[in-house]
Amino acid sequence: MLTLVTGTTGQVGRRFLPRLLAQSRAGERVRVLVRDEARGERAAELGAEVVVGDLRDAETLGKAVAGVDAVVNVAASFRGVPDEEARAVNRDAAIELGRAALASGVGRFVQVSTCLVYGTGRGRLLVEEDESRPGGPMWGAYPESKAEAERQLLAMEGLDVRVARLPFVYGEGDPHLAQSLMWAKDWAAAKRLQMGHHADVAQGLLRILQAPGIDGRIYNIGDYAPVTAVELHQLNGVEVPAELYENTDPDPWFGITSTERIRRELGYRPLYPSVYAARDAGAL
Repeated sequence: MLTLVTGTTGQVGRRFLPRLLAQSRAGERVRVLVRDEARGERAAELGAEVVVGDLRDAETLGKAVAGVDAVVNVAASFRGVPDEEARAVNRDAAIELGRAALASGVGRFVQVSTCLVYGTGRGRLLVEEDESRPGGPMWGAYPESKAEAERQLLAMEGLDVRVARLPFVYGEGDPHLAQSLMWAKDWAAAKRLQMGHHADVAQGLLRILQAPGIDGRIYNIGDYAPVTAVELHQLNGVEVPAELYENTDPDPWFGITSTERIRRELGYRPLYPSVYAARDAGAL
């Protein structure tokens, strides 16, 4: 079995790749697609095949998927990029990768998405059957483009597509936890953020990749304990702004997802059920 992984130089992908390689059995191989040959050296050292090229280039996609049995599309463009680039990578390139995979006879395609595609909250935990409702404090080109990529990939007849919706990902030196204060500084004190440690995101992706018979299924990944804006400041060792206690939260269920499906169907159990468990284990 040969698995292609995109986005292996990003925060999620570069932590997922070694875990995928570590659990590979004899005869199983991993290929990565990178834009810069130098940035592919780490993957090569770990034992992956490396294809150099741009995800947005049709010829490159053909080379990348040749002989591949499964694809895990981790590649994403979001924070701080122009809307046009976000749409080009998250929507257009993902769809073209799916088409190339279908044409090449790829057996499985894991699309890595985001829980932000749900948009506004529902007054309860968000579940995979919920439609996307554009809006809310984090809506923009990133979730919009991811939602459209999901829709079009899932509609491709003959391609076994599985979707993983990620929460706010942290851990193992990832700067995301500190970056959360860019938003949390303006939130209401009790506004919550759905979290997931890199180890658990990788676990979820591996389960979604390897499970038989789940064509067309969508799975939320996350831990059991969303954290508040106050807790995010405390975890970062930053004084809590007094105005947080005066702010109100118009959508307290925004981005808060249920993980019942992945737990029930795929046996997912977070290694770090909360950010505090990760902190106590020295895994931040």
